[in-house]
Amino acid sequence: MFSDRRAAGEQLAVALAEVAKPDPLILAVPRGGVPVAFPVWRRLGGDLDIIQPRKIGSPFNPELAIGAVAPDGTELRDAALIARLGVGEDYLRREAARQAAEAARRLRFYRGDRPPPRVGGRHVILVDDGVATGITDLLALRLLRRDGPASLTLAVPVGPAESIARLRAVADEVLCLEEPPAFQAVGEYYAAFPPVSDDEVIRLLKAAWEDPGSLPGNPP
Repeated sequence: MFSDRRAAGEQLAVALAEVAKPDPLILAVPRGGVPVAFPVWRRLGGDLDIIQPRKIGSPFNPELAIGAVAPDGTELRDAALIARLGVGEDYLRREAARQAAEAARRLRFYRGDRPPPRVGGRHVILVDDGVATGITDLLALRLLRRDGPASLTLAVPVGPAESIARLRAVADEVLCLEEPPAFQAVGEYYAAFPPVSDDEVIRLLKAAWEDPGSLPGNPP
């Protein structure tokens, strides 16, 4: 159990400090991954940025991910789950287009005119606040892999063993602090798990990008 996202990030940072390569590129999945990634960046240094895949939710339960999509429209589907639920192609196309547009909008909103980070040749650490089905993080890993990182690590506080195993097939390394045998939902493993606001995402990114007082090694 983690007290909140920041505390989870601090625990991840300690664990990553033992294995991380120098000058990493730390990429958070907004919104929840940003307050987890910030303490990681403070501990490890390097650069902090974001990657913005979006979940494609089931028409019967929007919180259940049946796929994921990137701002450029790159899509990943959970074919077995889609077939089991009987989700139609028309819905999938519409929802993928809607979520891709929203992902692109959010990326512009969070990053402004800042150019995207260079992934090729970097030691990349992807950070999220937890894994459920894992399909959103799986898409993020595949997108990053095609850009040729020197190494690719996924770091999350919690996730079910089945999903973590699937992610290990794509990442060079996966660090997951807790793999509960009876996993329910990510929020069940946090004492406080409030929604992360856009303002908080922007504040933390701005601190990493612009504020010398937030450089690694300085007190929060």
